[in-house]
Amino acid sequence: MSLKPPGAAVPASTRYESPGMLGEYLLLHFGEGQDLRHPSLPLPPEITALPFPVRCVRGLLDPLLLPEDAAAFEAGCSVGAAAFELARHCPRVTASDFSRSFIEAAERLAATGLHDTLLLTEGETRRPFTARVPVDIDRSRVRFAVQDATALPQAFGPFDVVLAANLLCRLPDPGAFLDRLPSLVKPGGQLLLTTPFSWLEEFTPRERWIGGLPEHSSSEEELGRRLSPAFRPHRRMDIPFLIREHARKYQLGIALGTSWVRKP
Repeated sequence: MSLKPPGAAVPASTRYESPGMLGEYLLLHFGEGQDLRHPSLPLPPEITALPFPVRCVRGLLDPLLLPEDAAAFEAGCSVGAAAFELARHCPRVTASDFSRSFIEAAERLAATGLHDTLLLTEGETRRPFTARVPVDIDRSRVRFAVQDATALPQAFGPFDVVLAANLLCRLPDPGAFLDRLPSLVKPGGQLLLTTPFSWLEEFTPRERWIGGLPEHSSSEEELGRRLSPAFRPHRRMDIPFLIREHARKYQLGIALGTSWVRKP
């Protein structure tokens, strides 16, 4: 879940490998309540009552459409909270991310159920935080790998569920990923997408943006146009998320969440 805009001095290709970024995303994926937010932050409590990746899965996945032996794939899984949440419903979950640091953390969480990190408070001071996978989740159902979402093997898939949470606007070629989706999702299967449409040339060349330009329709309309030949819309919702940079600085975003069913 690559959400954070780039700093001028950090190349986009390496910024998700830093220890500081790892801590931020472990907190985003596994933090709740006062771990994630300052008590004076004027936001509805439901935004931080459950981690953002968990809310993505619970809001968009329709368990009634799943077969008993459902297989799921998450592209851009970051440190893995959504993949673990998918494992509540799917006996087999494959999850990948381009960041080796994120995948190493996700694999540690799968093996031990927890991951210790340090969170920036101010200046050079930090405090400890432990990310924990809920004990009622069967972690053995999930497998993680380092993988490029725009260059997936042709023999990869198909799956009953494919999730990409806040990934599209962090890809160098989001169109290539969208073009691959019909062959990744089984007929009748579910596609779950969230994105804040934060188009930035540091990640995506302007000519490859999905909408977001004066000469184009909106990003949501363009996304629907590209998906509609192979998918029908199923659910739509706004999903706020909060990224804590340090004790008194946060990023607030609102991802558009949509789910789609693969046409026969």
